Amino acid sequence: MTASDSGLRAAPVVSANGDEVSVRVGAVEVLRARFADEAIPARECRAPYLHPIRTLAGGVVTGHRPYDHRWHKGLTMAVPYVAGSNFWGGPSYVDGRGYVDLGDVGRIATNSFEVLPDGTVAAELAWIGADGAPVLAERRTFAVRSVDPEAGCWTLEFRSELRTFGAGPVAFKSPTVLGRDRAGYCGFFWRGPRSFTGGRVLAANGLEGAEALMGERARWLAYIGEFDERDGFATLVFVPDGAAPEWFVRSEDYPGVNPSLAFRQPRVLAAGERLAVGYRMVIADGAWSRGRIGELLDRGATPPVTA
Repeated sequence: MTASDSGLRAAPVVSANGDEVSVRVGAVEVLRARFADEAIPARECRAPYLHPIRTLAGGVVTGHRPYDHRWHKGLTMAVPYVAGSNFWGGPSYVDGRGYVDLGDVGRIATNSFEVLPDGTVAAELAWIGADGAPVLAERRTFAVRSVDPEAGCWTLEFRSELRTFGAGPVAFKSPTVLGRDRAGYCGFFWRGPRSFTGGRVLAANGLEGAEALMGERARWLAYIGEFDERDGFATLVFVPDGAAPEWFVRSEDYPGVNPSLAFRQPRVLAAGERLAVGYRMVIADGAWSRGRIGELLDRGATPPVTA
């Protein structure tokens, strides 16, 4: 089935049921969000996540709780170290010791969420440290935009605004900040399905391949993967707002992409300071070329995220 023959001419339809939100385009559920999942073990960092995410033709482009990293949850916000707590899940990196279970995993709780009239989903979240004290308040929004059945793509707009609690500064740190080389993951993180392992990675700076792009800066980065079970490929294009970030990207160990908030240096917020970040993620059927990606972005098919 292709996007053109599956009746995908309708606008996105957003519905909420309990702790979940579903977004459908025609017959295809292109996105499902989960705001509470108590079945997830606490050591994996209970947090809201988006999974599954699908192309217009129905191909799933996210992986959830894979056996190699149970704490990877589709698409989410995750930080390995904030104010002494692990909001990534799993063991924590300790320089000289490697990854150790420290009992320091926090959780991201949902205080409330709503579907706004324009289809945006808005949530008020609390980052609760391992000691039970609040560390960050977050307002998170996401929406399905720019549905283009002819091109076979749609755009996820995702925005997060984080604010500190308490009287002191808060530092975001990746394992690379803490001493591990080439492990700068921190923030908005996509985990792909296992069949996408070994996928093609290319970026706006002209480099290609996960190894070449690890820790490099680029305005956008694309990941192309092939499906199991169904025929075909999908192309995911990640476009952060603002300056080009340093990218954490893997393809051989597992498919994962993260425009890092703190790859080599900590990101420090003063007391009461806010950190606002926005991302566009184009989800497309097919293996797109660098030229086709550039044309899509140049013609403004995915406008910048707005507050």
